[in-house]
Amino acid sequence: MSLFHAVLWLDHHEAKVLQFDAEHVQAERVKSHSHHTKQRGSAVRTEHEFYADVCDALAGIAEVLVTGSRTAQSDFKHYVEKHRAALAPQIVGYETVDHPSDKQLVAMARQYFLKHDRMAGVPTPT
Repeated sequence: MSLFHAVLWLDHHEAKVLQFDAEHVQAERVKSHSHHTKQRGSAVRTEHEFYADVCDALAGIAEVLVTGSRTAQSDFKHYVEKHRAALAPQIVGYETVDHPSDKQLVAMARQYFLKHDRMAGVPTPT
């Protein structure tokens, strides 16, 4: 099922992608990679692998709201701008939130997109 809107919640260990419309919600979870090595830079590579997987999960979604901790959002935004610039236009906003439930995330995102779409002149689906 391909849905138009999604909310992404992430921290540095996992991400949840919740695609939704007025009636349906489709969830996907992405876990970070854990490579326990003493090699210099392995933490950066691991983070890049994680963010690459998150970006892959967002492929084909027209509008994405990114949520989570401020530092995780900032790191993800930097990764997208540097490594996945084609994805950047799909990200319509960033909101700092703690650990809401999936239902709370979708409710918040629905409100966000209702306002966002109205400002953009996009008709609200009924």
